[in-house]
Amino acid sequence: MKLSKFKYKLPDDRIALHPAENRDESKLMVLDREKGTIEHRVFKDVLGYFEDKDVLVFNDTKVFPARLYGNKEKTGAEIEVFLLRELNREQRLWDVLVDPARKIRIGNKLYFGEDDLLVAEVIDNTTSRGRTLRFLFDGSYDEFKKTLYSLGETPLPKFINRPVQPEDKDRYQTIFARNEGAVAAPTAGLHFSRELMKRFEIAGVNFAYVTLHVGLGNFRSVDVEDLTKHKMDSEQIWVSEEACRLVNQAKEERKNVCAVGTTVMRTLESTVSTQGHLKPFEGWTNKFIFPPYEFSVANRMITNFHLPLSTLLMMASAFAGYDFLMEAYKIALKKDYRFGTYGDAMLII
Repeated sequence: MKLSKFKYKLPDDRIALHPAENRDESKLMVLDREKGTIEHRVFKDVLGYFEDKDVLVFNDTKVFPARLYGNKEKTGAEIEVFLLRELNREQRLWDVLVDPARKIRIGNKLYFGEDDLLVAEVIDNTTSRGRTLRFLFDGSYDEFKKTLYSLGETPLPKFINRPVQPEDKDRYQTIFARNEGAVAAPTAGLHFSRELMKRFEIAGVNFAYVTLHVGLGNFRSVDVEDLTKHKMDSEQIWVSEEACRLVNQAKEERKNVCAVGTTVMRTLESTVSTQGHLKPFEGWTNKFIFPPYEFSVANRMITNFHLPLSTLLMMASAFAGYDFLMEAYKIALKKDYRFGTYGDAMLII
């Protein structure tokens, strides 16, 4: 499968810049792979496709305010710093991306906030854009983290081309987010409201939670035409014994297992036995799923409408079938579906 197969024309005005007024009232397109049918619904209608003892698997990662703006010593040039992950708690070391990267050298100091509330020193170059920063802070770790996060803003993806607004703090986070560490939201989960979750519970549907700390690799462009040569960024995952129990029990009882989002699907496919059973795991995954691919765990998937040439689009097409998915995207464009992080949703059954 070649990269160019995932190119399609997406007008800028079809990328959702704001979330739907209510989480569970986005549009929902339902793709039935067996029947080859496409239905148009509202997201809250998703409940009608599930029954007692089916399992929805969610990613409970929590997004932190990862984007900061600071100034370089001496020149005062504005620098955007994107926090990727904490490397060492005691030494206040962070793996970050800086922009513009060409201006930042090892030894440079960066200042953040009014009265230079926080200072960081560049101590290593990890990639062309990546750096390791040591934050210089005298107080306790909790005070440092509070200060750092007070200066950061919600890390909306760049294709949402507008300033961050107060609503984003809440809406760029799932209602079940609890394990902090993501720099991007698991977007399929954003459609679930508390009311909808309650209705699922009443219907006897079980919830399993896994954690994948979503990194910027989700948005990194694929630079090779031959997809077998693309390397995904590694992301940290946790799969608990309880999640395994719920998923494996559903599979044994021939119930539906639905991956809510591409991050969940990657997590499930990263820790599965040859018999198709989910295994407890804590570690890293760089699994890249593109057609053709045989899925072992989930038989259903909820996902958003993804941007051209993205690894997310490739995974969705591997699950739905390439021709079926691309046909669905053509229909979505005609019927005014919204694309991207804050866009509409698709259920593939």
